[in-house]
Amino acid sequence: MFKTAAIRQRLVTLKALLDRITRAWTNRDYENLMRFFVAVFPPLVQAERCSIFIYGPDADSAWLKFGTGVKEKEIVAPKEGSIVGRTISSGATIFGSGLEGHSGFHALVDQKTDFITRNLMSVPIFSLAEKRCIGAVQVLNKLNGDGFNKQDELLLQQVIRYLALAIEHNIITEEMIGISKHMHEEMARSEFKASGEHTFIAESPSMRQTLEIVRQIGSLPVNVFITGESGTGKEVIARMIHEQSSERRARPFVAVNCSAIPENLMESEFFGYEKGAFTGAVSSRMGRFEEASGGTLFLDEISEMPLMIQPKFLRAIQEKEGMRLGGNRLHRYDFRIISASAKNLQDEVKAGRFREDLFFRLFSVDVTLPPLRERLLDILPLAMMFLEVVNRRFNKKVLGFSAETMARFESYAWPGNVRQLEHEVERLVALTPDGETISAVHCSLPSPVQSGERGHTTLETLSMPQHRERLEIQLIHTALEKTQGNKLQAAQLLEITRQSLHNKIRQYGIEA
Repeated sequence: MFKTAAIRQRLVTLKALLDRITRAWTNRDYENLMRFFVAVFPPLVQAERCSIFIYGPDADSAWLKFGTGVKEKEIVAPKEGSIVGRTISSGATIFGSGLEGHSGFHALVDQKTDFITRNLMSVPIFSLAEKRCIGAVQVLNKLNGDGFNKQDELLLQQVIRYLALAIEHNIITEEMIGISKHMHEEMARSEFKASGEHTFIAESPSMRQTLEIVRQIGSLPVNVFITGESGTGKEVIARMIHEQSSERRARPFVAVNCSAIPENLMESEFFGYEKGAFTGAVSSRMGRFEEASGGTLFLDEISEMPLMIQPKFLRAIQEKEGMRLGGNRLHRYDFRIISASAKNLQDEVKAGRFREDLFFRLFSVDVTLPPLRERLLDILPLAMMFLEVVNRRFNKKVLGFSAETMARFESYAWPGNVRQLEHEVERLVALTPDGETISAVHCSLPSPVQSGERGHTTLETLSMPQHRERLEIQLIHTALEKTQGNKLQAAQLLEITRQSLHNKIRQYGIEA
């Protein structure tokens, strides 16, 4: 029994060590190993140069990224019309000679690498896990001038087996990472959609107008600047814009709060750094620009970006390239920028705290989010939506809001906007027992009488729900009279949706 337990413990330890070793294998290690093979293959068979092509199972071409004279260039070899393509398709070694006078893919590569190919040998790389070809190794120009032979092929095949192990490990790792990211993004997108039907409540005309602008620009490749008070939902709108882009929604949405990054870390945060670039840089790290590749970079509180980083930031988004700290390799960027600020960015430009040229790069289309105090028709629907969400999260069954609580919600100015409303609902649900209605006892908001925000209190009743009901009935009657019963036109006069008008008519029994 003791021996079995010890064996199990040893297996757990070995598994943990294996996981650590696997995690330690970085993309840079893989690239260095590929360059090692590129350096080893030519002297092995007395060749001038070597190229390693890697082929994806769902691709129509092979990629040449590692080879003599490539220098970080990625060259695509078509599956049809190239020797490497024939090698991968047939799974057989191909010998070529007298190529210096012939056109073809090899001649195009020669132009890019300043080389002349006279003869070559193209050897397939086979997967060790699956019965398929995953690439090819080409060695170019036999040094003795007689061309490559079967003995060279056999020698190369012995070493290529170990090359296949490294390539396949990297392919599987990248695919697993890709699937993991895709699943995470799909889950995030599902959660976003599940709450999206409620989050973007737009009974108020100002919010409906804002969302219409968002729908118009969502699929267009333009940079967007979102302005609005803190808590109005700028990041939520940014995600909505990202989701509407068919080209980018499957790629990352990278959100960065510029006000939360210390000034001395701003450059490394955006550009990344290489191992040893500074004290504490024990490993390489990609920056936010690289993380957002193919997707969207959301810059919240962009007005807080320090002036010292703004010129470098401007150049990076203009040229769409940059280098990590401590590195000399140029990384290409491809992302859409959505920026946001609670401050007026034009005022910041005038005050000299924000560069004008960077402002114009970011300011293609602007979206203004209205504060909650200007969205009175949205307050109660938002509160009901948050009640449903919090009930589900807390696993509770709070029934709803009392009339007094709802009156406080509607009379309050909400300086913290939607975020403050969400937190208030969360607090009230936590303090209300299951099966009960939320009363005003635990509400942190002042009553309409205490706040004095809605005029004097000389009426026969202070019940806001009663006054609201009377006012709504009166307004609906007036709108229907003016439009001769046309509900669509009446809804437009009332600045609500036709469905909302229909619900209120049914609620108040106006048709009868």
